[in-house]
Amino acid sequence: MSTLGELSQNGHDFIDDNKLEALLGNSNDFKTEPSPARVREILEKSLSKVPLEVEETAALVNVRNLDLIEEIFAAARKLKVDVYGNRIVLFAPLYIGNKCVNDCRYCGFRVTNRDAIRRTLNTQEIEAQVKALERVGHKRLILVFGEHPEYNPQYIAESVRLVAKTKEGCGEIRRVNINAAPFDHEGFRIIKDAGIGAYQVFQETYHHKTYAKWHPQGTRKADYLWRLDSLSRAMEVGCDDVGIGALFGLGDWRFEVLGLVEHARHLDKKYGCGPHTVSFPRMCKASGVNGDELTPVSDDEFKRIVAILRVSIPYTGLILTAREKEDVRRELLGFGVSQIDAGSRIELGGYSEMGDMNHQVQEREQFQLGDMRSLDEVMRDLVRDGYVPSFCTACYRKGRTGQQFMEFAVPGFIANLCTPNALCTLTEYLQDYASPETKKIGEALLQNELAKIPDGSRKIDLLGRLRRIAEKDERDLYF
Repeated sequence: MSTLGELSQNGHDFIDDNKLEALLGNSNDFKTEPSPARVREILEKSLSKVPLEVEETAALVNVRNLDLIEEIFAAARKLKVDVYGNRIVLFAPLYIGNKCVNDCRYCGFRVTNRDAIRRTLNTQEIEAQVKALERVGHKRLILVFGEHPEYNPQYIAESVRLVAKTKEGCGEIRRVNINAAPFDHEGFRIIKDAGIGAYQVFQETYHHKTYAKWHPQGTRKADYLWRLDSLSRAMEVGCDDVGIGALFGLGDWRFEVLGLVEHARHLDKKYGCGPHTVSFPRMCKASGVNGDELTPVSDDEFKRIVAILRVSIPYTGLILTAREKEDVRRELLGFGVSQIDAGSRIELGGYSEMGDMNHQVQEREQFQLGDMRSLDEVMRDLVRDGYVPSFCTACYRKGRTGQQFMEFAVPGFIANLCTPNALCTLTEYLQDYASPETKKIGEALLQNELAKIPDGSRKIDLLGRLRRIAEKDERDLYF
């Protein structure tokens, strides 16, 4: 493994703090507020599904006029429907190990937190967790690792293969994403060869001084550029589905929005496609963390964050996690969110060992969750609200990733593929896992969605596949 002195030697720092701060101006300086005509011009560009430049995103961030903010919300809602339809992709996080050499001052897993219960799941424990997730219907996981010598690329690759081959009844995990520390090119290559889906690394904060404040010198994570350049290294060895993110509450939320957009534009310009997903979690309570040092982000500001990200990067998936409470998640689904986790437990061993699924043990988790609903409860609420829950993994398994995904998505073809696939995975869930109430509501939604699909060969093919799932117990049928 590289030494601290070697980490960022060849990286490219594309975040110019002075430039981004100048675009934002002083928060009380109304001279930076764009005219209504300028805002509408930018939104018109976004609605044509063209990604915004960071200067255009900054204009939207600087809007204070409440009527114009509502226009931004409306544009985000329209883009959500135009690009993703009413589908919401579901996944679950699975924490494999929380040992960590870093000392991030906002994290319950940091090395100096003596209250944290340290643990790495062994083979049998990983299998137990995966089977517990499969028994309730999950098909997509993201494996989460601390930064520690034990969690090297070979170990991560072995964990991916173990999860992929672990099956319970008719359950199986069809996509395994990774959230872990940055590696060099060879490390990413080893992990890619294990057959992962997306590789996710959050920059945490894009502001250099803020980054240094929260990540003490002498730790691996103190190297800003090594982390910033990590997903470039991943893409250079063929990991073309990557996820970026920032933690909102470490600094100025406006700067972090610009940093995320600048990162997305950098990847797009250099590698031909931007990130597959963007995450934007708000900081919340964690073991041993002094919350007084955080910069709170209000619900109104959070809505603006989600909407502005949607209009700035129309084809990137937006992930809203269970850090947020149920009511916040429900409202923000319409602002452009395309993926959520459900039935999540973030304690090590939480899916098979925690008796009370509504009780959290802070010393065993990285942070506190706000939404503790079960997967079935989330599924029921989604279909009741008119969304199509999806466990689809077809694009990944058919090679429609990275730049090819964008080529499908940009003309809008992805809706023609994803809606039928989502209905197939919804039918699987209703047949195999749903409670009676969820099944009743889900089957009604299914009929409504089928009625929207024009008659033709695609609809005939889809109806045939749905019958095979429901009547012949065939599974994993996808377009």
